[in-house]
Amino acid sequence: MDMKARILLVEDDENVGAVTKKKLEENGYEVFHCTDGQMAWDQFVMRNFDICLLDVVMPKKDGFTLAQQIRRKNDLIPILFLTSKSMDEDKITGFKTGADDYITKPFSMTELLMRIEVFIKRTRSSSNTQPSVEKRSRYTVGKFVFDYAELRLTFSSAAASSTLTQKEADLLKFLCENPNKTLKREEILYHVWGKDDYFLGRSMDVFITKLRKHFKADPDIKLETLHGVGFRFNVPQN
Repeated sequence: MDMKARILLVEDDENVGAVTKKKLEENGYEVFHCTDGQMAWDQFVMRNFDICLLDVVMPKKDGFTLAQQIRRKNDLIPILFLTSKSMDEDKITGFKTGADDYITKPFSMTELLMRIEVFIKRTRSSSNTQPSVEKRSRYTVGKFVFDYAELRLTFSSAAASSTLTQKEADLLKFLCENPNKTLKREEILYHVWGKDDYFLGRSMDVFITKLRKHFKADPDIKLETLHGVGFRFNVPQN
């Protein structure tokens, strides 16, 4: 890492939090460990962070409420939930509240470090104006212009724009690169999430729904569900 990335770690188990904080710091990260949701929100308001790692069940403010607050303040920062195996539905709720990914406890530090590195590289590259980072970053989609580097979707006739989350932008970029094609669910999951997984599949459905809402203004754009197969991103041909 060229610059030391700053992590907001929210874990109410002090032992787990301390061990995780120590390992992350040994790998060059600056870590702020909070043991309840309110403390974490106070830190988030005061400081700039590169990624948030959130437990779900916490005193004062749960992880879902905290994620919603963070998303209202910052659309771009990656949010990764730390979830328990016995709380599978929390993963889906987490995605709906704005999470980008999850990792199941007890987790491997190697896996956690890899996930963090991927998210930070993506967010930092999207904020740099280096055309060599991506072969293409701007797409015309019907009456919309999608700028992947800026995570922005603009409706041309109204000059109205929306800021996407990193995962929304990653998914939309893949769809834009494969317009009017039948895309299998597992193909999208491997390209955008890195693996085919039941809960990631549920997460993908959440993000597909979000993208459909963004494109409501242009009836010529349809993100079609092909039951038992996958999706087709139907857009007007230039």
